[in-house]
Order: sequence, then C-alpha cells, then structure tokens
Amino acid sequence: MSDNLMDKIVSLCKRRGFIFQGSEIYGGLANTWDYGPLGVELKRNVKDAWWKENVQMRSDMVGLDAAILMHPEVWKASGHVKSFIDKYKDCLVCKKRIKADDPRWNPKKPNKCPECGNDGVGLTDAREFNLMLRTTLGALGVGGAETYLRPETAQGIFVNFSNILNTTRKKLPFGVAQIGKAFRNEVTPGNFTFRTREFEQMEIEYFVLPNEADKFYKQWINDRFDWYLKLGMKEENLKKREHKKEELAHYALACTDIEYKFPFGWSELEGIANRGDFDLRQHQDCSKKDLSYEKSLPFIIEPSGGVDRAILAFLVDAYREEEVRGQQRVVLGLGKQLAPIKVAVLPLLKKNKEIVDLCKRIAADLERSFFCAYDDTASIGRLYRRQDEIGTCYCVTVDVESLGDSKVTVRDRDSMKQDRIDVGNVGQYLKDNLG
Repeated sequence: MSDNLMDKIVSLCKRRGFIFQGSEIYGGLANTWDYGPLGVELKRNVKDAWWKENVQMRSDMVGLDAAILMHPEVWKASGHVKSFIDKYKDCLVCKKRIKADDPRWNPKKPNKCPECGNDGVGLTDAREFNLMLRTTLGALGVGGAETYLRPETAQGIFVNFSNILNTTRKKLPFGVAQIGKAFRNEVTPGNFTFRTREFEQMEIEYFVLPNEADKFYKQWINDRFDWYLKLGMKEENLKKREHKKEELAHYALACTDIEYKFPFGWSELEGIANRGDFDLRQHQDCSKKDLSYEKSLPFIIEPSGGVDRAILAFLVDAYREEEVRGQQRVVLGLGKQLAPIKVAVLPLLKKNKEIVDLCKRIAADLERSFFCAYDDTASIGRLYRRQDEIGTCYCVTVDVESLGDSKVTVRDRDSMKQDRIDVGNVGQYLKDNLG
C-alpha cells in the first residue's frame, strides 16, 4: 500500500470533502488547497488540541494573534531580507531541483544527484533563491510602500515582547503561542499539502534565562514529540533529528526536527530551535527600544510546527485497509480528539417515517455536545463504510425494534463492536467513551 498511499490519501480528501484543489473550477492554482467541510473540522481539532496543550493547560503560557502585514523594517532587523535564502542545484537529467543542504547529498560524491543517481552530468552549481513574498501597501499600488507577507509568525511575538511583558507581568521562564498564516515563495512546493507557499503555523516562543536554555530546549523537544503520540500517531513513524552545524539557520544555536515517515520519505513535521537572544537583540538595536528583561535579554526556545503538515501526517498515519467478511473496509482511524465527526445517526429504513423522525430527534439532541451527522442516503452497510472512511468514531443505528423498546445500536469504528443501549443513555455513553 505504501507505493500508492499518497494517491489514496489525495483521492480520499477530494472524494470525502477534506481538501480540494484551490480555484479548481478555473483550472486550479498550483500548490494551493482549500479545506472542505470535513477538513476544516479536522484542522480546527488539531489547532484546538495544540492550544489546549500549550496554552490552556499551562500557567507559563499566553497567546497572541499578530497581524500578517508588518513594518518592512521588521524583516530587515530579523535578517529575512538578507538571509532568508535557499540554495538549490538543478539536475538536468531528472529535471529535479534539490536543496543544496538536503541531507541526501553524499559528501563523498558531492556531484551525484540524490534523486536519480546522475553523477555529475548536467548538475548545476548551487543558486540562491529569496523566499520572501513581496506586496505593496496602497490602493494604487504604484508608489505604495513595499512590504512582505510574513514568512513566519515568530516576529509578531518578538516585536510584542514588551507589550506582553507589561500587560501579563509574567516572570521567566514564560512563553507566547500563536497560530496563524505564513507565506514563503517556495522554489519546489509539492507533495500535496506538505510544502506550499501559503500555510499555517503553530508556533511558540519560550523566553528563558540564558543558563537554562539548553535544559528547556531538550524539554520542549520531548514535550512536542510526546504531543503527537498523545493524539494517536504511531511512534515508529516519528523520529528526532538534530541539525548539523552547517544546516542551522542564521539565528539558531541549535535545532532538532521531529520528522515523520511520509509516503515520500522522512521529512520535517516540526522544528525546535534554540534561537539564543538573536531576535530580541536585533529588534532592540534596530528599533532603539528596550526589550530587556531585568536588564538582560532572554534566550528563546522555539517549537514551530505546521498545521497543514500535521494534518497530512495524521491522515497518512490513520489510513488503513482491512478485509471484513470478504469485503474491503477503508478506515481513517483518527484519534477521537481529532476525528471531524464524533457520531453519526443512521436509520435502518429511511422510508419509515417513525424511524427517521426518531433519528433526527436523537441527532438534534447529540449535536448540542458532539459534532454529529445524520445520513440516510444509502443502505446501512454502505453508510457504515462511508463513516469508517471519514473517521467517524461511533454510529448510532435506529431500527424497527427501536420504536418498541426505545433502544438503539451503537457501533464502534475501530472494533466494529455493537452495543444495544437505551435512547436516553446515548449521550452519556458517548461522553464516557470519547473522553
């Protein structure tokens, strides 16, 4: 299945309303994606789980939602205008463009293409590409102020450091969390939603005393790794990879990636960096504003993950195919916290008005507490398969007997076990089992 797993994920996402091609009716816009009815719920659940873990449940964390457009001097101070550059080599044999710092390059054979094995024939020298996306402020465009769409959410936190410190009265160590859109003029976007020019970040800047930076750096690596496990990701598909010195960004003293084993190989899911005092020092020097804490500049530990990459990893990790009584069953075994639909209410006989009315009453009651769906557009077997494929945790089925004994069948997605319970107990049953 691994050979075509990515194709199956892309197909499922389109067919079931998770992710659509951007601007599809106009032929699409390359590497842009729209989250459909189920995708937007999955995305919201991932962000809610991240926010709960890192802000709601921690007294040392606060949140921020900074503007996408920022003063151009921010990006000069941060080093992005000068240093936000990727170097690529082009292979004229396989027509692939590969990052010059891609770990697949063999230092003993620096001219051998890691994609096709071409050994120095038609391989270009590394060229620089600036990843900043420019825009112009002003209705006329001509003569307007040039700025950039932010390539990361971090700088909004750094320039608000004093504001947050003054309003929250936090003491070191403390952190600021933000979820928001970022934009990068990627040279080689692709692999579905893995690498795009418009994406969403879940980012933390954790301010610490310099002598405690290494301790918190290691702690955040472990905490962030464990978060994916808590949400059901398989441990064998995750690993930590520490950056070599030559890989480090211009601001980083150290960095470790949490990588996921995607169908196209091991790739970064989230990075945890020790940024030292680079950012606050740069903004303090360039803005001439005091950004110190008790007369010194804190070091910063930054866990930075992508919402879109996380969603893709959770989808890949959850997908499985099974044979049940001679028939194939596709299951999206998402963790219960992430599943877009928690419960579906299904009538065994859609032409029986009494059954349908009871179904709709049950659904109306359940949707006060759970994201609930009602479906009567197919036979019960096909309805079960449809709900399995989109990751619905439980199905509640109403049959003829339900009209007499006021009991319904509740079916578990993963085990397919069925329990017969009183209609009035369905809500409590779901609360007990969904956690």
